[in-house]
Amino acid sequence: MWFDSWADLGRVVAVGAAAYVVLVVLLRISGKRTLAKLNAFDFVVTVALGSTLATILLSADVSWSEGAIALAVLVVLQMAVSWTTAHTGPGRLAVTAGPTTVLRDGVVDHVALRRQRLTPAEVRQAVRSNGVGGLDKVARVVLETDGTLSVIPVGKVGDGSALEPSDRER
Repeated sequence: MWFDSWADLGRVVAVGAAAYVVLVVLLRISGKRTLAKLNAFDFVVTVALGSTLATILLSADVSWSEGAIALAVLVVLQMAVSWTTAHTGPGRLAVTAGPTTVLRDGVVDHVALRRQRLTPAEVRQAVRSNGVGGLDKVARVVLETDGTLSVIPVGKVGDGSALEPSDRER
């Protein structure tokens, strides 16, 4: 069907604009964390927000007020989980995976790669992307909680204090 009625189109425009404003306000209130680099939980919340917004826009069965409440519930729950992960160790471990060292002192940890479903080629790509030509020049490659690979060259390890949590939380 290409066209139902002008009223339906008007509803999409009016409700869509209002829902968009609510979402922007909620995201501003919730802070930068909601849209920061995403861990798995944040990604799920972001997808849920998008799905909820689409439902508000396209389903006449969902009123604007119901949609606004649904968006608010998702944002408040995300804020609660973020607070919990920031203030309690067990809460963080329940929601987000800790960083994992996948290469140590130039040697690829194949067990960690299998567990994290990565390939040695992906590790080598990350090393190359950081301007390093050989694994022997790399002290650590860490799979971060947001899915990125951090590469620490041998000459930039310092005292290694930034590496301690990822080594403990493997």
